[in-house]
Amino acid sequence: MKEINVQEAFLEAGYQISPEAVKLIVSHSSPKDLVCYILEHIDESVFVIEIEHIDLPSFESEYPTSQKADSGTTSEASSHPGSQISQNSEVTSVEAPVNPVVSASPSFSSPSGYGTDRSLNTSIHANSNSKGNVNGNNISIMSDITDMSTCVGEYMEFVQYFRNRYSKLSDMIRGRITARPIESLNRNRKHGGGLKRSGGGDYSEVSIIGMVSEVRSTANGHKMLQLEDPTGSFLVLVHQAEKDLFEEASKIILDEVIGITGSLTNDGSLIVAKKIILPDLPNISHRREGTWGKAVFTSDVHIGSSTFLEEEWCSFLDFLNGKCDNDQMKELSKDIRFLVIAGDLVDGIGIFPGQEHELDILDIYDQYAKAAEYFSQVPEHIQIIISPGNHDAVRQAEPQPRFPERITSLFEDRITFVGNPALVDLDGVQVLMYHGRSIDDLVASIPGVSYQEPEKAMIEMLKRRHLSPIYGSRVSIAPEKQDHFVIDPIPDILHCGHVHTIGIGRYKNVLAINSGTWQSQTEFQKMVNVMPTPAQVPIVDLSTLRTTLLHF
Repeated sequence: MKEINVQEAFLEAGYQISPEAVKLIVSHSSPKDLVCYILEHIDESVFVIEIEHIDLPSFESEYPTSQKADSGTTSEASSHPGSQISQNSEVTSVEAPVNPVVSASPSFSSPSGYGTDRSLNTSIHANSNSKGNVNGNNISIMSDITDMSTCVGEYMEFVQYFRNRYSKLSDMIRGRITARPIESLNRNRKHGGGLKRSGGGDYSEVSIIGMVSEVRSTANGHKMLQLEDPTGSFLVLVHQAEKDLFEEASKIILDEVIGITGSLTNDGSLIVAKKIILPDLPNISHRREGTWGKAVFTSDVHIGSSTFLEEEWCSFLDFLNGKCDNDQMKELSKDIRFLVIAGDLVDGIGIFPGQEHELDILDIYDQYAKAAEYFSQVPEHIQIIISPGNHDAVRQAEPQPRFPERITSLFEDRITFVGNPALVDLDGVQVLMYHGRSIDDLVASIPGVSYQEPEKAMIEMLKRRHLSPIYGSRVSIAPEKQDHFVIDPIPDILHCGHVHTIGIGRYKNVLAINSGTWQSQTEFQKMVNVMPTPAQVPIVDLSTLRTTLLHF
């Protein structure tokens, strides 16, 4: 690891670092692990990291053999014939409701260049008895569009929406680069070419922040980007010869906000890119205190569909009630405090042509009444949070408000209904719920992102700090005054659904969960060759964010 890489890692996290501290890190046998450790443990009041802030004895005692991190992911369950976990699994896998097979403790790896492979075993293990009444579940709704929508679709609302998106995301990038307004580049070009220093000579480097309005390939195979800010637009060229940068540029999508650092051409007409900066997540870890118990994450139940897996769903309800033959499963069910559903509670009516031929319940309110009957069987000590999806009876344009009163009145009062997306606080753990319809756009636009690994699409959302960057494609987005899809504040857990496949990953300090479905393969999925992973439920320990995957 080079000294410049160490400096960039700390600058991007908002810190300066002394040359002596940089040399100490580079000379260590595991510099990347040490960088991550320092960022996780540094006091937030520190501005310049000095040698005295680097606690090498604690680092080496906590991670004495970080080189063995990869081998730590090997599953201990490989000797059990029923195990369905691969060696690189990030979750504990349990067959339910009988004869559970448990793999090794999960070992999350960060896609960040400064991440490490190590299990999350340093968080607080709170005693549930210290919390008093087990029914005392604390839920706070931190962000929700419900009762706040003001848009009617006028021209200025679209302008205001995009300005708000640019303002929020550009502020995140501005702390890492000193950017010029695009107008100043155009003005200098009109007055005679490149930018000049006051003492003469060209500027060797310039930075701008803009929203991507066009991405295309040149005749020579280079990437050409058009960036806009409130003052104007400018062209950016990414050379094919810059392999890493070119690969990064191939993942750039329309309407996202990025920073560019590069050199102006002699005529000042475009920037040749040297670096691409995304809003991205900082490397500083959020420390949770006093959280206990577990939360169950699921979505896409699709009650009312002829392909709804009722038998498996009822087995899941039995598990929540502790009706298991296996003692391990019974103990697990006792710790569950929250049940979080990220949309598509029912299959709906008229969602796609010919849907009526694939329904067992033809009336939308009968579908919700059946759902209410099921959820009344969930034990009272488990708090339920439900948000809508594109199959539910709310407006199709996102952000979506919570269900209307005619539907919520069918359910017990103890259920919390929120919009889509919504940020909720589960007794200290912040969960960003989003149904995930934008995954369709990201799969179609970003190389390497697929329906079979939906967590990769969610990680792209986190890098861009936006749940639905592409405007005007598969997702209908209402132009509200505020862009409710910007990821701020940063959650502990990002929970999506929609694509009917399980995906669990970790990016920096955020756990990404796509929670699968309770519906077998539909006719449409057969046509597009999508294979769902139904009746699988992620359960997260709220004190450690360790994840257990149950198969019903």
